[in-house]
Amino acid sequence: MGLKIKLIKSFAGSNERQLATIRGLGLTKFNEERLLKDTPEIRGMLFKVQHLVSSQKVAEEPRVRARTKPRRAKLREAARAKAEKA
Repeated sequence: MGLKIKLIKSFAGSNERQLATIRGLGLTKFNEERLLKDTPEIRGMLFKVQHLVSSQKVAEEPRVRARTKPRRAKLREAARAKAEKA
């Protein structure tokens, strides 16, 4: 189960907490939609900005992106591996 969330009203004039919540949901533009996992945390965020967004339950699951290492960490590991071979 997932939640399809759409920003339906402008967030101009909203307070900082609401803006942070909208950013946390991944919404940046008007009429933008996101598919998120249905968790109590997400539902709490939706409750805080319910006057700005619309949400509906959908059967499909959201895709989960694999975590990637920061560029700097990748370079450091590559350098260490190269130093060990030499």
